[in-house]
Amino acid sequence: MAELNANLHLPGNDSIELPVKQGTAGPDVIDISKLGSKGYFTFDPGFLATASCESAITFIDGGKGILLHRGYPIDQLAKESNYLEVCYALLFGELPTKEQYQKFTQTVREHTMVNEQLVSFFRGFRRDAHPMAIMCGVTGALSAFYHDSLDVANPRHREVAAYRLVAKMPTIAAMSYKYSIGQPFVYPDNSLSYAGNFLKMMFSVPAEEYVVNPVVERAMDRIFTLHADHEQNASTSTVRLAGSSGANPFACIAAGIASLWGPAHGGANEACLTMLEEIGSVDRIDEYVAKAKDKADPFRLMGFGHRVYKNFDPRATVMRETCHEVLKELNIQDPLLDVAMKLEDIALNDPYFIEKKLYPNVDFYSGIIMKAIGIPTSMFTVIFALSRTVGWVSHWIEMLEQPGHKIGRPRQLYTGAEKRDYININER
Repeated sequence: MAELNANLHLPGNDSIELPVKQGTAGPDVIDISKLGSKGYFTFDPGFLATASCESAITFIDGGKGILLHRGYPIDQLAKESNYLEVCYALLFGELPTKEQYQKFTQTVREHTMVNEQLVSFFRGFRRDAHPMAIMCGVTGALSAFYHDSLDVANPRHREVAAYRLVAKMPTIAAMSYKYSIGQPFVYPDNSLSYAGNFLKMMFSVPAEEYVVNPVVERAMDRIFTLHADHEQNASTSTVRLAGSSGANPFACIAAGIASLWGPAHGGANEACLTMLEEIGSVDRIDEYVAKAKDKADPFRLMGFGHRVYKNFDPRATVMRETCHEVLKELNIQDPLLDVAMKLEDIALNDPYFIEKKLYPNVDFYSGIIMKAIGIPTSMFTVIFALSRTVGWVSHWIEMLEQPGHKIGRPRQLYTGAEKRDYININER
């Protein structure tokens, strides 16, 4: 591949030659790391035109609706694979052989339980604490219980931490839910699948036998799979930045959970359900669609279109199919689900939505599925965090394994006061 360079002309007839790097896919990237030697930095609020790292994990082409994990298309993974197989690919770079998969899943099962002392830790939270607050606190506290996997420079420690995080997140998530509703914690059942085990920990009670519905189990696995990683988003970038300081893995993932908690990031499917509740009934849909089309009206339809995907969300196609399977299986009579299905029909057929490419996205369908199977909206972002943990850990490991990685230190455009002398308080 021929070496490319970009010439940047600076004030004072100065210039600098910057190398242009080419990845295996996506746009070329101008390496500006030497620009500081000339006394300049770049200004890019939100890092929308900045590649913060080099990564081989996930590729997104929003214009073409492409999402690849280690090169594998997300629709193929969601339809033909399962979450733990995708976890293996994200962590180790390739889909596992049958033997590797069996060993991987067995190792995950060995780590599903949490230290019993964490039960006391949970009791320190108020009963009405938001499950994400509990997730953030408990995940960070894991470093106080598992001292034997905190050396981030040790490859074996990193691997053990990865297994622990992937395995324990469903347990912690279910415990957060059970605690919030006053029910006893349910221990993991390692005879079940990853998704089946989570559903049992969420919904079973000691007084009754719980049988996992295979349609719901598959839907839950697909939700996990479709949210497993999404390149350098806010929470993943947060995990990388925290990890660049050498912080322990549990602290880094807790930082990612805190970032995901923001409504602009992980709260999209919860916002979608809130919108459906505001609409209330099918009779009011036309009114709200008109409001959405009115530029002067602040109302916006949530769950349609995507910041990254300018054409369609490749995850939504699979999630739509799964959504209809679940609604058919459970045959639930819920006016909000009726509103959702009517909105979907309008979005797929109304010329305004088609022209604006406002198709239902993955958050729209996953929110409907989770409501249908009885998961409260307060748990939606928790499940997002559970799903995304493997992506966060994969990026954390990749960063630490890259030679010459440095602590993150963004620069700024300073617009404050110039140097001025201190004046004694009595003279001000």
